[in-house]
Amino acid sequence: MASVTQRIKQIKQPRGGYIKPREFNVTVLEDDVELNQIENIHSSLVGLAVDYMTRYSSGTSLKEAFKISIMGASLIEEDKFAQKLLKGIKGLDDESISNACKLVGYDVCFRAGIAGYRPVETINPDEATIDNIRYMVQRSLKFINAYGPITKDGFTFEGGYTKLVSTGDGDFLTKSTLWDFKVSVKAPTNAHTLQLLMYYLMGMNSIHKKDFQSIENLGIFNPRLNSVYLLKISKISSEIIQEVSEKVIGY
Repeated sequence: MASVTQRIKQIKQPRGGYIKPREFNVTVLEDDVELNQIENIHSSLVGLAVDYMTRYSSGTSLKEAFKISIMGASLIEEDKFAQKLLKGIKGLDDESISNACKLVGYDVCFRAGIAGYRPVETINPDEATIDNIRYMVQRSLKFINAYGPITKDGFTFEGGYTKLVSTGDGDFLTKSTLWDFKVSVKAPTNAHTLQLLMYYLMGMNSIHKKDFQSIENLGIFNPRLNSVYLLKISKISSEIIQEVSEKVIGY
């Protein structure tokens, strides 16, 4: 059994990918912010911090926004310290962002297993990293204001998992679009576009099917590049949908 991202690494996609990234329409959201070039913590931690802080800043409760972090901490019996970090998140000030970076260090315990855990006390984002996270959250909030409102966030796919794909959680839904947030320095890859299609198909096969019935587009927002990538689901061939459903997910 595997997560969505692990499953994608296990399979060989057709040349160019099941969904070629160039098929997405790209919109760059202009602003006058230039992010710092170097960050001192792992990019995966930055991405999670931006994701969860955006959810929190959009009105989701702290407990809900950081639920995977809290579950990960529980697996290694560090609930007390995790709660201390959670209570230290009050906004987009330096201390709050630093606490968020530490807290998301527990995610690996839940997502990949405790063997990959490293003490969160060692996660100490510097000023440049904190500034980047703050700017990316602010960009994300502007994006949500333009493309939202959010109808669901941090969703899972109960009823839609299979023997091949047993875990995975999505980022955001708006009325007509399933969104994934990426903070990569590069444009989306075919692994990213396949991940989106898998989320959509798993959502349509889950107990939350009703939330996905109005979805017409797959979208990626990258606050580092401040770019929006959109593709109408109707442009994806039925053959690709069937192959991904059967061979990749296992329906």
